[in-house]
Order: sequence, then C-alpha cells, then structure tokens
Amino acid sequence: MKIAIIGYGKMGHTIERIAKEIGHEIVCIIDADNQEDFNSDAFRRADVAIEFTTPSTAFDNYLKAFKQGVTVVSGSTGWLSRLEEIKEICANGDASFFYSSNYSIGMNIFFELNKYLAKMMNRFSQYNVNIKEIHHIHKLDHPSGTAITLAEGIINNLRRKTSWTEDDKAQSEEILIKHEREGEVAGTHIVEYKSSVDRIVIEHEAYSREGLALGAIIAAEWMQGKKGYHTMDEMMNLDKK
Repeated sequence: MKIAIIGYGKMGHTIERIAKEIGHEIVCIIDADNQEDFNSDAFRRADVAIEFTTPSTAFDNYLKAFKQGVTVVSGSTGWLSRLEEIKEICANGDASFFYSSNYSIGMNIFFELNKYLAKMMNRFSQYNVNIKEIHHIHKLDHPSGTAITLAEGIINNLRRKTSWTEDDKAQSEEILIKHEREGEVAGTHIVEYKSSVDRIVIEHEAYSREGLALGAIIAAEWMQGKKGYHTMDEMMNLDKK
C-alpha cells in the first residue's frame, strides 16, 4: 500500500516507522512547510493519506486530499463541528473518509464497555457520572475527542444525561469532563460513577502512540476499495449487536 502522511509530528513519525516495518511504502509526507505537495504527483500516487494534525488545519487538509482523489484516514480532533459537511461530501460520492477519535483497538473496546455500563446505570439514579482525560502537554484541544466520544456514548444510553460540559458547576443533566495536560502522557481516560457510599471506575491507559499508529494503518488497509464515510465501529464490527 502506498501511504501519504499528513502531519509530521511525533504521531506522523510513528506512523512512518510502523508502516515501513509492516511493508508499506511512504510516497509523500506533508507538513506545515510544504503544503504545495498536496498538488504533487507523489501525493496523487497514494492509495491513502493518514492525517494527524491540528484542529485548525484538519478540515482544509481533508478537502485538499479529496481534490486529488486520495482517500483519507484521520485521527485529528477538535474539528467535529464540521463533521456533517464531510459526511455530505462522502454521501455525494466525492470522497472516501475514515474517522476515529481514537485508533487504539483497546480504546474502541472501552467505548463499547462505556456504553454498556451507561445503559445499566439507568436503574441506579443515585450515581452521578463524570469523565477525566489526561494527555501530554503538546495536545492543543480539550476535552480530547476520545473524551467527547465517551460522553456521547453515555448521553445516548443514560437517560438522565443530555449534554457534557467542562464547567465545574455542571448541572444535573450534564456530564463534567475534566482535562489535565502532563508531561508526555500518551492518553488516559477515566469514567467514574459516584454515589454517597461508593464509586465505580472504568479506565483506559495508553502506554504509547504505537497502538494509535498501528490502528490507523489497519484502518487504511481496511479502506482499500471502499467509498464513503466509515468508522472504527464498522471495521471492528462493533456496530453489530
């Protein structure tokens, strides 16, 4: 598989190394200082572009890749207010796009566990739920896309919660999401249900970026020959109950 990398920070470097180890070819690497390479023959040769950049640049990167007819697999967060635009472009047959807020196989299992627990907790109104996420100091957006996905999983399954907030004065119908930025932490996400007498906690801790990078490459492999908008639920068959 011929891969283009969009975003050449620590994640981009990890994707490059693992992709080569697996036997894939990196045909183009695009970062902030060579945006003109979106129009290059090297970029157009790519079977897929794997994109991990910033909230302010991700959406434009997608459009540039789509213009060249290149499939995109993205893990950028902080841009989801425009997700429906991407879905519409894909529905019109103009693009192929795979998105996940987290490419870790373990985290996607954790997403399903989170939804299952939320549904169970409908019977126990004495428990309030909150989320905490911890990431490295270089992560610009907060809360993390992963934390938002966890919150949405709860909101869709726990009837007494309708939205999330970062305000410490969360209302009863809101899920409080707390964030911390610490050293080089790859990513820790904690979901806590607390009553006056006890607490229930589920937690996922990533040890490194390697799980995310490998998951993105697996998604890129899975996308070969596919059109439209796709997600980790489909790839892992987690949407089939």
